[in-house]
Amino acid sequence: MKQVFKSSCPLNCWDSCGFEVTVENGKVIKVEGDKAHPITQGKICGRGRMLETKTNSNERLTVPLKKVNGRFEEISWQQALDEIAAKMSEIKEIYGPTAILHSHDYANNGLLKNIDKRFFNCFGGATHLVGSICWGSGIEAQIWDFGSSDSHAPDDLLHSENIVVWGRNVARTNMHLFQQLQEAKKRGATITVIDPIHNATAKISDHYISVKPGMDGLLAIGIMKYLIKEDKQDTAFIEKYTVGYTDLLELLDHFTLDEICSKAEISYEEIKYLASVYGNGPTTTFLGLGMQRYANGGNTIRLIDALVAISGNVGIQGGGANFGNIQVGKNFNITALTLSERKTESRSFTMMQQADGILQSMDPTIQMIIVTCGNPLVQVPDSNKIMKAFQSVETVVVIDHFLTDTAEMADYVLPTTTVFEEEDIYYASMYHHYVNYGEKLVEPPGQAKPDLWIWTQLANRLGFGDEFSYTRTEFIEMGINHLHQDGITLEKLQKEKRLPLPIQHTPWKDREFSTPSGKFEFTSKLAIEKGFEGKPHYLFPIESALTNSLLAEKYPYQLLSIHPLRSNHSQHYVLIDAMQTVKIEISEDIANEKGVAEGDQVKIYNDRGELTGSVKVLKKAHPKTINVDEGLWHKFGGSVNLLTPDRVSDNGQGSTLYDCLVGLEKVE
Repeated sequence: MKQVFKSSCPLNCWDSCGFEVTVENGKVIKVEGDKAHPITQGKICGRGRMLETKTNSNERLTVPLKKVNGRFEEISWQQALDEIAAKMSEIKEIYGPTAILHSHDYANNGLLKNIDKRFFNCFGGATHLVGSICWGSGIEAQIWDFGSSDSHAPDDLLHSENIVVWGRNVARTNMHLFQQLQEAKKRGATITVIDPIHNATAKISDHYISVKPGMDGLLAIGIMKYLIKEDKQDTAFIEKYTVGYTDLLELLDHFTLDEICSKAEISYEEIKYLASVYGNGPTTTFLGLGMQRYANGGNTIRLIDALVAISGNVGIQGGGANFGNIQVGKNFNITALTLSERKTESRSFTMMQQADGILQSMDPTIQMIIVTCGNPLVQVPDSNKIMKAFQSVETVVVIDHFLTDTAEMADYVLPTTTVFEEEDIYYASMYHHYVNYGEKLVEPPGQAKPDLWIWTQLANRLGFGDEFSYTRTEFIEMGINHLHQDGITLEKLQKEKRLPLPIQHTPWKDREFSTPSGKFEFTSKLAIEKGFEGKPHYLFPIESALTNSLLAEKYPYQLLSIHPLRSNHSQHYVLIDAMQTVKIEISEDIANEKGVAEGDQVKIYNDRGELTGSVKVLKKAHPKTINVDEGLWHKFGGSVNLLTPDRVSDNGQGSTLYDCLVGLEKVE
């Protein structure tokens, strides 16, 4: 008998969609959108639909595996857990708990995905990862400026006269915002897209502006200079609600508009147009992830924040600098779930430079790596180095659905459940403010087990099982029971499936900011306290003709690595045959310069590695620009991260994936 259940998307994505899942004879047979969801309203993307294929895939891991003499053998859960726990206990006794690295990423959301932190804290600690490959620089930047990274409610853009989508292809990554853009345009709003690549979002815009990759902050400086020259800045807001404005003016004086136009490869008329957009609001800005993946990434976001602030578009309906919306995640009692006070030791590596952390670790050296919610051999920059680092460690344990590149290198692989095989609640700190409920709908295949079960079994063996003697329901209650006063209970969630969290729909409307000064900070006190330059400043990308002419002569093309259309990072490549090849997208000028055409084989390369694939010519992209979608497995031809640098961004919290130059040659 067929039954249709309300469920939710767990993928690390802007939209956090509501699902209707059809189950027949104990098997998920269809995943569709929930028309009753107040935000996603029945529309879901291909990534969400792929969760049916993922759940039912014959490629799923169904039994624990142990590598013996270079080959995997199936073993029992008891053997796997006994051996892993014994190894952890031995390492802790000899070296201390920080000799174990917990390599955790954000492949899937879910409140109970935080339980892994509880496990390691109760273990006494571990070496953990800080920062984010995706959006770490931008989040940190907005915390410096505003005190948090908080976005306006989805329908707020209907109050906007102008909408600027800056470095964010919402048609690919945020489809429900794309729908809102279309509605806003019908109501008369002007849409402007700023991006090095003319994308699907640009197709519905009124104005498309191409900026040289890595120069977005410089463009923001140019717009601010023009606004101030025309006396269009919001003087009242600046004087009453900001600090450090004179430091901003000092920075602006370092550049001329002619210099900005030349280096950002943009016209004076385009700067003039953008100044009119910001000076005649309310104007809302939607910021993307790509432009903060440079060495100057944090200050790029800070400079755009500054532009939004001086133009009077902070704290008003129809305004905002919309990047993250981390006020959503702050609603949950993560402290109660994770028990951070239980750890006795702690050490951290940046997520981007975990390879160096592993290879250079001393006192103690890394003896064991446990990987959850990630595929670091594909997703972490400078793949060759990360492979070398993982190979250097005696014991690697991976918890996953599939035998990924990282899992293939492991000593133990533990099969885990998908979203439809466990109960949890889901939310995203990116776009909307609804928390979604997902019940267990089907049994997992074979011996696959939920992460919580795995951590509980290991905790029992390591002597702190009492801290895991709760049901899933009790753990969920632990994270949300303080929300009862806001009308949010697990019982109500189970009944209604979606509930709005208490957030500010128009952040900073009271002009009270969460910074040390209580004001918007052009010069950040928090940055200074952390040992960084608090004043606004501009750095050119590290891999650029402006900073390293010899490198740019050797490797003249800018490499981008945008999100794939049908896979959430690396998760779905194993499920889609058509995606299992390397596609190298190049701007038309490169095609003409190198004499290559659609379908030709080319090699892109730099000092870190090389990648070979077939050409697709981008019909409208900034000159000297190349894109390779991120996430492709090495076994299918190689990840773009064979080429990307593992440097850390200017505020220490983000990657520099896009700060990357390559050469290109045709392969005969």
